[in-house]
Amino acid sequence: MKVNTQAVNFNAKPQLLEFIQNKMNKLDHFYDKVIQTEVYLKVENTTNNLNKIFEAKINIPGESLMVKKQCKTFEEGVDTAISTLKRQLQKRKQKLRA
Repeated sequence: MKVNTQAVNFNAKPQLLEFIQNKMNKLDHFYDKVIQTEVYLKVENTTNNLNKIFEAKINIPGESLMVKKQCKTFEEGVDTAISTLKRQLQKRKQKLRA
């Protein structure tokens, strides 16, 4: 799966980009018709420790799935977003079978 990752207002470490790529590749097990994934990493300038924003947009035939999570770390955001996307893809697959 092709994953385009953009870090807004900061430089993402290669380890983080590899972590995101590995997690997104696991979504192929649940729905194999994913065309492309766009990931946006943002950091808000606030005193709140929940200042990391992870956004993912998955393009599948006929529609797009979008998820946005705000957490303490990007890794935590990726994990929670992946579980949400996994559920959405499974529902989409069930809907197509019916």
